[in-house]
Amino acid sequence: MLKLMKILVVDDSESDAALLLEEFKDAGYELISDRVETAEELSAALNRTDWDVILSDYVMTRFNGADALKLVRQKNSDVPFIVLSGIYGEEAAVEMMKAGANDYLLKNNLSRLIVAVEGEIEAAKSRGVSRHAEDSARLLAALVQSSDDAIYAVELDGTVLSWNRAAERIFGFGAFEIIGRNASMLYPEERLDELNDVLDRVKHGNHMGWAESARLRKNGRQIPVSVTTSPMRNSEGKIMGASVIARNITVRKRNEQERVKLIEELTEALANAKMLSGLLPLCSHCKRIRDEEGYWQKLEAYISEHSQAVFTHGICPECCSQYAQNMEEKAA
Repeated sequence: MLKLMKILVVDDSESDAALLLEEFKDAGYELISDRVETAEELSAALNRTDWDVILSDYVMTRFNGADALKLVRQKNSDVPFIVLSGIYGEEAAVEMMKAGANDYLLKNNLSRLIVAVEGEIEAAKSRGVSRHAEDSARLLAALVQSSDDAIYAVELDGTVLSWNRAAERIFGFGAFEIIGRNASMLYPEERLDELNDVLDRVKHGNHMGWAESARLRKNGRQIPVSVTTSPMRNSEGKIMGASVIARNITVRKRNEQERVKLIEELTEALANAKMLSGLLPLCSHCKRIRDEEGYWQKLEAYISEHSQAVFTHGICPECCSQYAQNMEEKAA
């Protein structure tokens, strides 16, 4: 099965470029290739696709290898760039290597060409993998540091390995104060068994989902937290410790307590609500009511005391008419 390789040749000699490409075809490669001989053509080719390797002549009529290398490195810092020259010049070779070329070969001796290109392509892939891993590590570190939750790592004996900014804010300990010390300093005395149990479960590969607990701040004050703990493994899959995420739930707990208190107060109020029932001893003449102690009270006062009713005062149409008639009779 043919191996595919994308080669860009920077050379003003079409025949020289053809000889270079023939070397790869003889080695069993299927090629996607192009030849350029000016800065404009090189720039367009770099924008068009990602090349596996760039082979550049050192001296050309309208262009040169040094300028080609500079342009390539501005656009792609990692693509293998190999210089080929008709005449070996040690000083030129050194300068090109310092400028970022990956190798310097003579056109009249291409015995190392295939090996050099294959080696540089593999090296570029390895650099890409390493760079991706480094970028991922930096991204993860940025996410950890920007989290509102405390995120820290401990060894299997409880020694703190890492400590993010949220952990400093929530627990009050700076990273320099706690890294290298045991996480037991975060646990109230009555909860130390909890730490031992968590570490034991981590050793067996168990993940512990969110669970409510309590931790100690630097000032000794207990705070409610919600915690999740997961085994932390090295590149070989061996458990080397635990990653812990702790969320301060003080505000949530306070809101829950206030809600419970409100419900209790409402329940008590309903239980103590006074409802009128049974026979009411009412005077048929003055309309007063006799209370439980035998005293006669005004109807309004009694009802207000024994219920949640609130009175407003007005005059009905019949009373209004009667009042007007009485006034007329007095005036007459």
